[in-house]
Parts: sequence; structure tokens; C-alpha cells
Amino acid sequence: MRPPGAQTLRVLPTAEAVAEAVAERLVEALARNPELVLALPTGRTPLLLYRHLVALHREGRVSFSRATAFQLDELLGLAPDHPARFAAYLTRHLFQHVDLAQERIQRLDGAAADPEAECARYEDALAAAGGLDVALLGIGDNGHVAFNEPGPTLQARAHVAVLARQTREANAGLFAGEPSHVPTHALTLGMAALLQAREVHLVATGASKADILRAALRGPLTPQVPASFLQLHPRLSVWLDTAALGQNEAALS
Repeated sequence: MRPPGAQTLRVLPTAEAVAEAVAERLVEALARNPELVLALPTGRTPLLLYRHLVALHREGRVSFSRATAFQLDELLGLAPDHPARFAAYLTRHLFQHVDLAQERIQRLDGAAADPEAECARYEDALAAAGGLDVALLGIGDNGHVAFNEPGPTLQARAHVAVLARQTREANAGLFAGEPSHVPTHALTLGMAALLQAREVHLVATGASKADILRAALRGPLTPQVPASFLQLHPRLSVWLDTAALGQNEAALS
């Protein structure tokens, strides 16, 4: 089964099985190219994946010592020591547990005095790294990837994004369950960086993703569903559990 333009669609029984399979794929990619440039997401979906990667590192099966990691996005306006910062999430769940050198971690500064200049700096850093080898992505319930939100147009480059209500609600868990406490803006890599990545892995688990996945993978290309543009990528791998597949098996086959 494969959606249009995608190389593979893999459906596994559980979210745990998805995380294990994606972790193994990343281990293989790092074995082929230890200097891999990765884009890494935050949120609930990748937690199991990072847990598996940490375990594999502790077993000596994978090293990140020569890899480079880019944050996909960051909430805007949080203090550098705020625990809800996405940089803190990645440190807490992955970076502090593996051998990725600090100088090889590229972070978006959500406390930057000039957010537009920070986005330009990040674009320059990505260009200097040679672009992304692997973009690891989740998908929002409204079809966003990174913080490229639905709208009349999409932005190619890193930019300041206005967060949709649905996105703020999804991130409320980082703010004691209060969507009103979630920042209204964020910094994010743009669609060009994602579509120019040499490989894209889209990971979705849970029944709440079923409807948006059908729109993203079988619907028309539209900025109202930013993930739909991933259909254009020649090396897109989609990883789902059976709950996220839902009733879409016939549509996605």
C-alpha cells in the first residue's frame, strides 16, 4: 500500500511497534551515514521513538556523535529556562541521554529579541549543514507539519507562525492544561526545508489522526492541509499504527 508520491506506507499494530520500527530505520541510516543531518519533532507522538533510540544507544547499537540535529520548531516568547520550551523537551527526552555533541545541536531561540532575524539565522545554519538528510515529522489534527499551519498560503522558509486554536489546545498539556497560556506564535522551519530533505518520515499514531491522514495523503494539495504537500516527496515513508489507519485502508492502498 502506498499513497501517491510516497515510497512506502507501513502499518504496524501499535504505537510501540511503530516507534521501534522507526528507531531501527534511523539506526540503519546513521550506520550508512554517521554525519546525518536530522530534523526532530516534539509532542506526544515521538516520545516512544526517543525512548527506543536512547535504549539502542545504551546498548551500543547507535551513535549520534557525528550527527547534527535541528529542531523543527519552537514556541515564541518563553524564557530560556521555561520547561515547556521544545528545546528543553528534546534535551529531556533525547539529547541528554545520547552522545550528540552540544555544538551539533541546532536550536531555534524562542526568546530572540528579533524573531525574523532568528529565522534567517536558522536558514543559514541549515544551508551550512547541507540541508536535511532526514526529516522526522508528526502531523497535527489540522494537518500542520512542524508549525506550518493551515492558511491561504504556505511559507517556504523558516518563519514566525501564528498558531491555530486547535494547535494551542493540543499543546495545552505543557501549560497545566490551559490553552490560553500557550504562546500565540512560534518559530518553525518552512515547507521548503521539509520537502528538500533527502528522506521524510511521517509518523502518526492514534485514532485521532485517521481523518486528517486521509486528507493529507489522498486529498488535493492545498495549503489548508499543509501535510498534503508531502505527497510530492519522492522518498516519503509513512508510519502508522492500526488506530491511525482507521477506516482508511482501502483509500490508502
